Amino acid sequence: MEDLWHSTTFWAGVAFVIFVVLAYGPGKRILIGALDGRIAKIREEIEEAQRLREEAQSALASYQRRQREALQEAEKIIEHAREETERTRARAEAELEESIKRREQQATDKIAQAEAAALDDIRNRAVELAIGATARLLEEKLAGKAGEKSVSEAIKDLSDKLH
Repeated sequence: MEDLWHSTTFWAGVAFVIFVVLAYGPGKRILIGALDGRIAKIREEIEEAQRLREEAQSALASYQRRQREALQEAEKIIEHAREETERTRARAEAELEESIKRREQQATDKIAQAEAAALDDIRNRAVELAIGATARLLEEKLAGKAGEKSVSEAIKDLSDKLH
């Protein structure tokens, strides 16, 4: 055993064990501190990742809600356009129907005017024919002295009737 006390390997081993024992306390604290710091950093990163994930989910939900609202708004716009188109079509049909009635009335009025003009023309012709026939009859019957007397009396009566 005495060789053991003089052996450099033994003393190197003892020095190493002493060094490990002495270094273990502060090394342990440094190692644990480093590990605790690393754990804290990892915990912070996990919390940050969870926060970012929650924000992303919130943003996704918000975008999905906006998309649904936009789709609903688009459907409302389309429905409004359909209703407006229907109103415009109905208005156009009513205007067309009114225009057709107005034109029918105008055509009826023109026909009535043409009938009235034709009747006036026929009356005028009938009056002209009656006057012509009456004139010929009067000429034939009122020829001579009897006719002159009747004409003179008619002229006197006419002047009395005009005043």
